[in-house]
Amino acid sequence: MDLVSAELPTVRRREIMSAVAHYIAGVLDRESMMEIVESLCGAAELKPGDRVKTLRGITHGVILRVLDDGRLVWKADASGSELIALPESLILDRSP
Repeated sequence: MDLVSAELPTVRRREIMSAVAHYIAGVLDRESMMEIVESLCGAAELKPGDRVKTLRGITHGVILRVLDDGRLVWKADASGSELIALPESLILDRSP
């Protein structure tokens, strides 16, 4: 799996390997593992107003703006804090 995802950023590759390892260990079902891998492999164009979450899904929020260097300014739901992140460290939040 690491070879297949070689062109992805290191952070995303690490999360993909973790999801596959959890599936192999039997603590993650196949459907959940596939959803995680597909979301991390997708190259989503994130834009202001998009709902996002961190790769581990712990923090959720909304993108406020894109900086000139490509980094994203987003607002976390729980704390209301404005955070700055690289696009590869966030994924679209498709939860209801």
